[in-house]
Amino acid sequence: MTLRYAYFPGCVAQGACRELYQSTAALAQALGIELVELKKASCCGSGTFKEESRLLEDTVNARNITLAEELNLPLLTHCSTCQGVIGHVDERLKEAQQTNPAYLEEINGLLQKEGCSPYQGNTTVKHLLWALVGDFGLEELQRRVVLKLSNLKCAAFYGCYLLRAQKSIPFDDPHQPESMENVFRALGATPVYYRGRTQCCGWPLSSYATTQSFEMAGRQVKDAIAAGADCLVTPCPLCHLNLDSRQPEVEKVIGEKLGLPVLHLPQLVALAVGVEPKQLGLDRHIVSTRPILEKLGW
Repeated sequence: MTLRYAYFPGCVAQGACRELYQSTAALAQALGIELVELKKASCCGSGTFKEESRLLEDTVNARNITLAEELNLPLLTHCSTCQGVIGHVDERLKEAQQTNPAYLEEINGLLQKEGCSPYQGNTTVKHLLWALVGDFGLEELQRRVVLKLSNLKCAAFYGCYLLRAQKSIPFDDPHQPESMENVFRALGATPVYYRGRTQCCGWPLSSYATTQSFEMAGRQVKDAIAAGADCLVTPCPLCHLNLDSRQPEVEKVIGEKLGLPVLHLPQLVALAVGVEPKQLGLDRHIVSTRPILEKLGW
C-alpha cells in the first residue's frame, strides 16, 4: 500500500532552503510515497507566536492540523522546527479535549469564524525522519539502496525541536537518540558520534546575539570534524542555515577554516536510493558538496 501524507513543507524549504523542498519531492517519488501538499497551510510561527499569545499559536496550528484531518491523512513535515511547534500544539489540544474543553471550544469558534473545520484530534503530526523509520521501515529502506554509502562518515545534527519540543517522541529517546544513525546504517554509511549532535545550532540567537550564535555553530562543526565526519546531516532547515549558509561567517568569528558540508536528511537518503545529485539541489549549498559526491563516485 502506498504511504500517503498531508504534506506541510513549511516556509524555509520554500525560500532560503529550496533544495530541501526539491529533495523531499525527489525522495518521495523514488520511494513511492505520495505527498498531498497543504497549499492553504500557514506558517507554524517557529515558536514565536506564543510570545504574543498561546491562543494565537494554538489556533493557527489547529487550522494547519485540520487541513490534514480533512484529508484523513497524517500531517508530514521535513522541518524539525515545524514538527516541534505543530506536534506540541497537537499534544496540547488533545489534552485539552479531556482537561479543558472550553479552551478547545474557543479555538474552534475562532476557526469557524474563518470558515475552517473544527479541530478533531484524529490525526498525527510526524517528521519525515519518523515516517522513514516508523512507517516506511529501515529494512525496506535498506532494500531500496542503490548506491551504498560505504565511504561516507555521517554526523547527525538533530537540533532542539525534534527531540525536546514534545512530551514524547516516537521511535527514539530524546536524550540518547539513534534514529538518524540507524538511517545512516541502513544506507551503508558510518555514523559519527560527537558532543554537539543533540545541542543547539545557535540559530535562535542569531538575530540578537550573532557572535554567540556563530560561536555555538562553530563549536558543533569543529566537534564533528574532530570526530572524523565527512558531513553533517540535519533534519532541520533552520539548523542548515546556521551551519551551512552562514559557515563562512562562522569561520570569521571563530578564526578557523571549517569547510564541512551540511546535507539535508532527504538529500542523503535520496542519493543512496539512486536519485541523481542534480535533482537534489546540492549545488545550492554554500559549503561545497563536491567532496561528498566524489566519495560516492559521482
